[in-house]
Parts: sequence; structure tokens; C-alpha cells
Amino acid sequence: MTKKILLFGATGDTGRHVLDQALERGHSVRGAEREWPTNFCDHKRFEQREGDLIEGRLASLMDGIDCVISAVGLGRDPQTLINPPALYTEGAVQMVKAMRAAGVTRLVTISAAFADPDATVPLWFKAATAPLDRIFRQMGEMERVLRVCDDIEWTAVRPGWLLNRVQTGDFEVSLEDLPAGKLRTRRADLAQFMLDCALDGLHVHETPFIARKESIALETPPALIEELLPF
Repeated sequence: MTKKILLFGATGDTGRHVLDQALERGHSVRGAEREWPTNFCDHKRFEQREGDLIEGRLASLMDGIDCVISAVGLGRDPQTLINPPALYTEGAVQMVKAMRAAGVTRLVTISAAFADPDATVPLWFKAATAPLDRIFRQMGEMERVLRVCDDIEWTAVRPGWLLNRVQTGDFEVSLEDLPAGKLRTRRADLAQFMLDCALDGLHVHETPFIARKESIALETPPALIEELLPF
């Protein structure tokens, strides 16, 4: 059965994969962004709307919606890293308020494996990603907000370090920790898993980790540090 998805973060690297895959599966998508790029998507089953997660006033976006997916993300510029806006925490509060008002119950959102301070990651990786600690802590706070929302069928997906590569579908999912020996998650695979969770009712009230074993060249310190250079 086809569904109508409200997608936050459609213009982001992961959100665009969610949008494209949802449309390919035959579903309809209403995208919500503060600002839209010109000529973003002209698919007949895509609807473009304005919406601000932090400022709220999201109730009008929920009309006719079956589920909500949040693929929003924060930048890695110095100002954001030092004082990140409350996109995840306040965003979760505002989404839940609007969903309750509209009677929408299904929510799938991006978190991160590293929002869990007990996640198993190499020490060198923790050191390299230390500038992101405030963002990871905010993701952890978002998860705590969701845990008390018993009336919302939420899922907070915890990917590893994100990677821009083609979709494989052979990722591994774990509820306890990052899958052993795996650190990275392809954005296209993450999008597939988020859609599966949203549309098939998987992992309700859970925080599943998702990752895939990649080549050594993509998991060594030089590869990850090079990706972190924009800091």
C-alpha cells in the first residue's frame, strides 16, 4: 500500500536518497525545508512546502500524512560545532507536538552511533571526531526526548560514520552496539533502512545501529581525517 511521507531534510545528502527511493517505491512525499533550491524536484508525487523545525508551527504540514521521516543534519563549520542550534532536540519536540495534534504516530529520525557514549569505536576515531561531541550529545538528548513519548511510534536510527557511495542493501543492523568490526554506513543504505522502518513498522521504540564493512582504504585514519578537514 502506498503512503504519504512527510520528509524533513530532503535537500541533504541522506534526505535526497530517502526522497528518491520513496518515489521509486511508488510513495508520495511532502518535503519540508526552511528554504528550497531552485528546480529541486518536479516529480508528480513530490510536494514542496516550507517548514522550520526549530520555530515550529508544523501542524499544517501533517495533513494527510501517514508517517514522518527526519533526515536533517547540522553543518560542520566552526560556529555550528561550538554552539550547535537545537535542531535535533527542539526539532523532535516540535515534530511530536504537531504529530499529536494531527493524529500521526509514526516517526523515524536520524541519530548517530556516536550519540551512544558506550558505542565501540577506535580511540583514534574518537579523537578525530571530538569537534562533533556537542552535536552527538544533542542527538543523545533527542533520543531521551523520544523515549518518554509512548504515544509516538518512534525509531531513532544510529548509523556509523556516513559515506557517499552507491546503495548495497547488505548492511548489518544491531540493537546493542555498532556491528562488530564495522564503522561506516552508506547514506543510500541508511535511506533504505529508514524507509523500511517507517513503512513496515520496524524497530518501534528502538535505536538500531546500522553499518557495513567497507574497504580498508575507507576506514583508515587518513581517510576519515581527510573527510573531517572542512572543520
